[in-house]
Amino acid sequence: MLSPKPGEVWLVRFPFSDLTPTKVRPALILAAHREELIICGIFSKIPAEELRDTWVLIAEEHPEFGPTGLKKASLIRADKIATVHKSVFQKQLGILPADIRVRVQEALKKALGIPP
Repeated sequence: MLSPKPGEVWLVRFPFSDLTPTKVRPALILAAHREELIICGIFSKIPAEELRDTWVLIAEEHPEFGPTGLKKASLIRADKIATVHKSVFQKQLGILPADIRVRVQEALKKALGIPP
């Protein structure tokens, strides 16, 4: 039985915002509540322009990039949050370094309009 935990990176059938079919992509586990988990999408397309303050870059040059399980530099988008059943989880890729988790928490506050 799968038991994803906060801070882990998993392959997930991530829902599109218009609730059309899902796409398998990496996701960061933010919180677990029984059978459901709150996740944040991880995307490999990095725009050339300045990144939004709700996005966190995971650079390949980060000293702890390897344990993330990601194949290349990616963006954690705190503006792409979903609550999903654990049945959509396919496999664990890795774990996010502590310093990037702190940056994700700050990005989440901005995305949700929570004062610092």
